[in-house]
Parts: sequence; C-alpha cells; structure tokens
Amino acid sequence: MKKIGILSDTHSFLDPQLKSFFSDCDEIWHAGDIGDESVIDNLSSWGKIRAVYGNIDDQKIRLRFPEFQIIQIENIQILLIHIAGALGSYNPKIRQILKDNNNISALICGHSHILKVKFDNKFHLWYINPGAAGHHGFHHTRTALKMEINNDKIENLQLVELGKRGRLAP
Repeated sequence: MKKIGILSDTHSFLDPQLKSFFSDCDEIWHAGDIGDESVIDNLSSWGKIRAVYGNIDDQKIRLRFPEFQIIQIENIQILLIHIAGALGSYNPKIRQILKDNNNISALICGHSHILKVKFDNKFHLWYINPGAAGHHGFHHTRTALKMEINNDKIENLQLVELGKRGRLAP
C-alpha cells in the first residue's frame, strides 16, 4: 500500500498546513501550475515528489518536469497531467494518451480549480482533480487530497480544506 498526497494550482504558494496533512504520505504529486520553484523545493523536503508543469509555469519548471507522467504504482497506472478537459469529454491529447495506454485506472489533473472525484464510466477510470491549493484563481476554498493505492485499488481518499482563497494585504 502507498499513500499519495495530491495538490495542484499552488501558483507560488505552499500552505504550511499541507506538511502535516501529507506527513504520512509516501509520495506527493503536484498536478501543475506550480508557480515558483520554491514550492517544489519545499515539497521535496517533505518527501518524494512527482510533478508536471502547468500553463502558468515558466521554462525552468518546464525543463524540470514533463507535461504529463504515466505512473505505474502498485498494480495500476495513473495519468498525471495539468490540463485534461472536463470529465468524460477530454481534450484530444488526453484521448490519445488514453487510447495509447488502455490500462490507465485514474486521471489526475488540475487547471479548473474545481475539486472533483468521480468515476468516469465512459473511459473506465477515476477522474481526480484536487482543486486549487493556492490563492490565485476563482475558487472559493483551497483544497488538496490524499489517497491510498492498495494493489489495484484507489481507496480512502481524504480531503483537506485549507481556508478561503486570497490573502489579506499586509
């Protein structure tokens, strides 16, 4: 069994509350729009990191991380990417990746800032978007997830709400 922390859309802000939420995780996965490299540097001090770049990420982050990863963990494959499209009506890139890799059990993405976990009957996989953990965007509440991967199952998803989006000026 592996425990995985999942976050996205930090936009250069890493909430310190996440350190305790992810403390029992074997790995932490960032689904893009990292912002500043310091976010990844701090996450790396908490444990093993996997990440993909998002549309706001600069060249330094794009050189450090791929656009997508197909992760084999326990007995399942998971696609980690920033922009996937809406549940069930994915963009052409995602549809091609799914066609080329027909054993993908879960799609983890960000970009929309909308927390959503739902089984996609059309593509026979879990759609997991942890919402946005940063302050920039239109979301109301900052969120992140963690899950367990047990052999060929995703189990025990947990949500943390990190408070309202936006910060008060000093």
